[in-house]
Amino acid sequence: MTRITAPPPPSSPPGSPPPIRHSPAPETPLSRRRGRHSPSPSLALTPSSSASTSAATSSRPKLRPTPKRAYAPSQWVPLSSHPDFFRRDGEGGGGAAAWDATASRLYAWDPSACGAHRIGVRIRDPEAENEGEEVAVEAAVPSEMLMPETDLGYVVTHVSLNTDGSSLLLVGSHNLSVLYVHERVSEDGDTIICRIAPIASQILPSNNDGIKVLQASWHPFSNNHFAVLTSDAVFRLFDLSSDLEQPEQEFYLQPILPGKCQNASAICPVAFSYGSDHLWDRFSVFILFSDGSIFVLCPVVPFGSDYSKKHIQEIYEDVNAFGLKSSNPNVVTNSHLAIAWLEATFPDLLHQSTDTSLLMSKAHPYAPVDDSLTLQGPLCRVCEENNESEGKSSSCEGKAVGFMYSSAGKDSVLVTAWGSGQLQVDALADEIQPQWNIGIPTRLNVDSHGHIKSVAMICDSNPQDPLALRSHRPSSTGSNVKSNIEAVWMGHSPPLLRLAIVDLALPKAPSDSSLSLFPDPLVPERFYCAHGGGLDMVTLHFLPFSYPEMASTPPSVHPILTTGNSDTSSPFLSGFVTIADAYGHVQLVGITCLGECFVVEMKGWKEPTPLQLDIDSKSIKDVEPPATGMISKELIAGPDPPILPSSSSLKSLTPDSIEGKSTLHHYIKVFHEYYVEYGHKVFIELKEHADYVKTELEDKQKRLQAVKKSLLSIETKDQEINKRIDRAFKVYELLEKRIDSFKMLPAANKKPLSQAEQEFKAQLDRFANVELDALRSSIAALSARMKRFAQQSAGGVAGTRVVPWQAPKTGRSHISESQMSLLKSSLEKLSLLNEENNLKLRIIDNELKNKEQ
Repeated sequence: MTRITAPPPPSSPPGSPPPIRHSPAPETPLSRRRGRHSPSPSLALTPSSSASTSAATSSRPKLRPTPKRAYAPSQWVPLSSHPDFFRRDGEGGGGAAAWDATASRLYAWDPSACGAHRIGVRIRDPEAENEGEEVAVEAAVPSEMLMPETDLGYVVTHVSLNTDGSSLLLVGSHNLSVLYVHERVSEDGDTIICRIAPIASQILPSNNDGIKVLQASWHPFSNNHFAVLTSDAVFRLFDLSSDLEQPEQEFYLQPILPGKCQNASAICPVAFSYGSDHLWDRFSVFILFSDGSIFVLCPVVPFGSDYSKKHIQEIYEDVNAFGLKSSNPNVVTNSHLAIAWLEATFPDLLHQSTDTSLLMSKAHPYAPVDDSLTLQGPLCRVCEENNESEGKSSSCEGKAVGFMYSSAGKDSVLVTAWGSGQLQVDALADEIQPQWNIGIPTRLNVDSHGHIKSVAMICDSNPQDPLALRSHRPSSTGSNVKSNIEAVWMGHSPPLLRLAIVDLALPKAPSDSSLSLFPDPLVPERFYCAHGGGLDMVTLHFLPFSYPEMASTPPSVHPILTTGNSDTSSPFLSGFVTIADAYGHVQLVGITCLGECFVVEMKGWKEPTPLQLDIDSKSIKDVEPPATGMISKELIAGPDPPILPSSSSLKSLTPDSIEGKSTLHHYIKVFHEYYVEYGHKVFIELKEHADYVKTELEDKQKRLQAVKKSLLSIETKDQEINKRIDRAFKVYELLEKRIDSFKMLPAANKKPLSQAEQEFKAQLDRFANVELDALRSSIAALSARMKRFAQQSAGGVAGTRVVPWQAPKTGRSHISESQMSLLKSSLEKLSLLNEENNLKLRIIDNELKNKEQ
């Protein structure tokens, strides 16, 4: 269930806090700042790389060494009750937020102080019994305040932290700056003055007019590179270690051909998103425009970034195996360009025999001189019903305001947020592939040694691409595999498959609503949407390649927070981060525009996937739930082994020489970095999980005791059940004996009546029930009348001396002798008939008795 921690007033924490998961770590040394996401061993061992690194960083001013500062928080309070978060109804309000997963720290920007609060955060086991408390996320008091050494001069709307937590990007509407977290200028208690540097001050105006910063975020495969999308439709990639004024790579986006603009919104970019670690997606950038059209730039790689050599080798073999052997000249041309780019950007592919021990491959600066990247798109949507492609769907109103890319299983999902409160969910129906515009030169900036320093190019869209996609139909299951592979390398953009349109049912507003999308760090099929009305969670159940059996299941929407605000055009949150803890839960931390903080705990799937019963499959109870790992996969996999040079190069060195001592000292540092620090991490991780394991063991013991009690009760009930079964068998035997006795009765051997006998019996029953009763009633009535008439005749003779058959003369008619004789004869016949009927009745009774016997 969802638990919402409302922001109560600050209070003192308990005296003895529970065991913690993370504690605020000391400042990360400068030597460990580089390469956390994808460390390259060659950077620390080869002299050339170290020299290039020192040359790259020589432009920075030399700072004094950072003093070691023992940070010990005085107390721990719930994060929502931290003193840094309080309601600000006046100026200032809440600020943006960023999360440092390495050191377990939360960075919250304070607009009133123009600085960033660095708050140490620890996460307790929410299932632990600790005096009935339910707080899972706690913050250290006091926190540190990171202040820039110079005044920014603009309002910060968004902050972003790189993967190693060394640089904080401060984004404004028209300005950019980077705050170096570990480079301290001065320090006064909990206030730390850090070095700050402006970014692209010559490109972005200082008077807040002209070019506007639409989005800025760090590249996921580099600690030093971040991308900026501006309102002049230019995508720029900056290198933090070389030059902050001029971008390393510039891409001028031309989504339409010159002179063919029919809609001004078609050339207004809105947002962008990087691809994930999947084939060519890792080299792709997806760009959303305000009319809802999506374009792709591929390949885009930061110079000096590190990638997995295994994945690069997989792409390289795929191009050589399927692209070059095609009979289509377009396929062969695109394959040659892709192979040339891979071999120039990753030279390790050509030296596989000598460098097989390298796990990472470093991207070298490269760009073709005569060719430039194609702005692929707009990505057309494929309609499954009639296999026709359609451009922009007219079902979504307003303009596009948000964009997100997510990789869930085998699918690449693109989510577009519209100002009308609708979410458009699409999936790539094919793989991304690189594309170049032949004959459009690229502008290169090289140094005196001929090395590429920066690249700039104009990226035009292919006008024949949408037309080609309209004639393209999705391949069926029985289609030819060779034709499908050739279709991948034809140079066309991949189509989109419409998954769903989610309507959040937001109130109508005069202007478009502000919607922000955030992915879930643990469940890729789940994402969050923040808007003026609150916060909603959307879960995808159907994915065309991962979950095709759930095609009839629409996405589910669950509101997490509601504000009751009818004006959805203004945002509700100024900062939002998702924290994945070690217990398999997700903590949602949000900062409102008024400066309040709230924490929402998400335990696994918030609602189960709709079940589909299958008789042939296993029962749901028989399927064990997947076990969640307590220790991270990085620690289980072990430390990355350092790359040692060949022994021949070390034999020429002596231990007493300067080179030998330097080499020995270098290797001691390398082994310390790879093994001693790994052992320290393992020790800390196991120590922090001791309480969690203890709680799990106690829970298992309780469940074991409950199972034992259940077994004892079942054994006692088993005896009673056996007694009842024996008693039931005895009753069954008694019933069988009674049935046998019934079979011995005389009527049991009687033959059934024939049809004639059954008709005669039915007639007799009718006589006995109807006619005999009527005859008896008639005889009784006549007998009563006869007796009454005889009594009247006898009375008349005695009193008047009149002949019995003569009626008195006083008012009565005379009865003749003939009538009297007729009456007597009728009575005699009636008496005879009565006797005959009585005889028949006796016969019938006898027959019935005989039949019954």
